[in-house]
Formats: sequence, C-alpha cells, structure tokens
Amino acid sequence: MKIGVLALQGAFREHKQMLERCGAKVCEVRKTEELEGLDGLVLPGGESTTIGKLMVKFGLLEKIQERYAEGMAIYGTCAGMILLCRDIIGSDQPRLGLFGARVRRNAFGRQRESFEADLFVPEMEAGEKPIRAVFIRAPYLEKVGPDVQVLAEVNGKAVIARQGKILTTSFHPELTNDDRIHQYFLKMVTE
Repeated sequence: MKIGVLALQGAFREHKQMLERCGAKVCEVRKTEELEGLDGLVLPGGESTTIGKLMVKFGLLEKIQERYAEGMAIYGTCAGMILLCRDIIGSDQPRLGLFGARVRRNAFGRQRESFEADLFVPEMEAGEKPIRAVFIRAPYLEKVGPDVQVLAEVNGKAVIARQGKILTTSFHPELTNDDRIHQYFLKMVTE
C-alpha cells in the first residue's frame, strides 16, 4: 500500500510520520506524476485558499480528481476537508468538489478559539476510548448529502464524515499520538 501526502503547505510532515508509524509506505506529493501508483492521498490542514491555488498552479486539481475516479482513496483534515467539499460557504476558492457537503471555514472561531474535545466514534473502534481531537481554526460540515455518513459531531456539528472512499475530519489527528483515524483510513484504502 502506497499513500501520498500533499506537501504544498500545512501539516504534511506530521501526517507522513503518523502513516509510517501505521506501517504504510508514504511519499510527499508536489507534482502530478507523484500521484501515479498511489492507493490513497492525504490532504493536510493548512490554509485552504493557498493550497487550492497551488493545486491549480501545479495541475494537481484535475489529476487528483482523475485518480479518485480511478479508485484512489482520499483523506482530508481541516483545510483538506474544505478542499474536498462541493460547496464552501462564502468562498469561490479552488476546490476538488468530490465530497457531497457544504462546509463553513473557521466555523469554531479563529486561532485563539482553538480547543480540544473527546469524540466517541464507534465506526473507528473508538466506542470505549474517545479520540482526542485538536481543533485549530476548524471548519465543520453545515449540510451533507445523502451519500455522506457523519461519524462524529461536536455541539451538533459534523466533524468526521465519510463518503465512499473519502474521509474528512475538521480537526488534526496527526497532532496527537492516537493513530486510530489514520488506521481507519488505511483500512478504507484496502476496501
């Protein structure tokens, strides 16, 4: 199994380290040719507008859409979640538009409103022991389509969701020692 981590901006190194600890072969992706042969791709947190513009500049937007259509799984955290959604409230920024949801950027507040929360996610074998979620200028899904399964919420707002071979989290699991979300994504890749 070979997993790529989009390495244009943001927390890509932390995702790479977490995936390697989970036993995956991982490469950093900056060019279209680096998407070839990948079984999965992680879109990290960072600044979604900047990442989107860089994806357009380097021709990655269309290539990622193409590879997804061929069966590559995708996991987006925070800014990655935003880039995957079809509709971004109040923004016309570049996006992949593969995930059937409407997302609100910085929905829980700015940097100073960052927080942590415990999430119980039975689908990730986390029913007994909660997943500690780190929210930094985090988005949430305001509306999801019929094909989207919400896996966890905070204050009634969707923060983990799945649609087929796409997984999204509005928080940063790569900033903790808990690898259950990354393990869940790797399991999705092999389905």
